[in-house]
Amino acid sequence: MASISASPAASAGRPVYLKLRDQIAVAILDGTFAEGAMLPSVRVFAATEAANPLTVAKAYQQFQAEGLVQVQRGVGMFVVAGAADALRARERAAFLSTEWPEIVARMHRLHLDPAALLAGLERA
Repeated sequence: MASISASPAASAGRPVYLKLRDQIAVAILDGTFAEGAMLPSVRVFAATEAANPLTVAKAYQQFQAEGLVQVQRGVGMFVVAGAADALRARERAAFLSTEWPEIVARMHRLHLDPAALLAGLERA
């Protein structure tokens, strides 16, 4: 399973279909594509993103394989019930296993105090 890229710099070398997948995943997580909502057609999304329709289809196929969307033949592709929760759980696990250890190591190298960082966030 691919995970949502943490930053534009981190996604620089990623394949286009994974970048498109990230965009769709964010839209599912933030409710732009809510449960039961129809995703834009492959052609419409490809035109909007100036991408090859085959590349968009590959991104969509990943969501279908993960069980996050369902195809209704002749109608379109729809976000399934529970997709946001399932996607959030997968992304959380991916973050904690791949990105978080790197962040913690960098904080240690820079002698950053997590409590001080959190206190700063609360004031902002």
